[in-house]
Amino acid sequence: MPMTLSILPFLDLVSVIWFLLFWFCYTYFADNSRWSSNSLTHKINRYREDWMMEMINRDMRMVDTTILGNLMTGIAFFASTAMLILGGTVALLGDATQAYEAIKNLPFAADSTPALWEIKILFLALIFIYAFFKFAWAFRLTNYCNIMVGSAPTRDADRIKAQSHAKRTAQISCRAGHHFNRGLRAYFFGTVALGWLFHPLLMAGGATVVVIVLYRREFSSTALLALQD
Repeated sequence: MPMTLSILPFLDLVSVIWFLLFWFCYTYFADNSRWSSNSLTHKINRYREDWMMEMINRDMRMVDTTILGNLMTGIAFFASTAMLILGGTVALLGDATQAYEAIKNLPFAADSTPALWEIKILFLALIFIYAFFKFAWAFRLTNYCNIMVGSAPTRDADRIKAQSHAKRTAQISCRAGHHFNRGLRAYFFGTVALGWLFHPLLMAGGATVVVIVLYRREFSSTALLALQD
């Protein structure tokens, strides 16, 4: 901790702690708490289960594979975008002095040092590395789900066996959605982490705004109301 305090000024350290605390606490609240059953994601997971139950009643699964293909395209887009952002952060780190000089001359920019500037860029890169891994795993799980749809029993097969297969397929689909949501959440927080390059309070305030926005969309949006029983 003394070494951390010597590198990070007090306001920057508090902002980082605030940022991470808001991110981790909201993740627990939305994904693991007893209130998570009221979320939009939870409602959509029920429709994933219904989808797979309907899938085993169809002889032709082209509709299902087409939907999964579209989902994979969206996931691949975000994964590739994360790699582009990482490339940008690496380039920024390689030419840190010029970027540091440009930002420090802004009237609202906080005082910084070259070492602190590099820490800020590395922190941003770590967020999008995390996002990439989440999107990559979601892509792989969706690919597995596609395979399970292709291997599903026909509707003339034993119903218990077919329903068991549908439930397992739905579980894989739900896990893919879970990791995709985690990746999107990292995008939201990574966007406000850019504010740290200018001023630590921008990052702390941005994290607060992101949590409010995510909560409203996940727990009190019109989309959630449309899915209520």
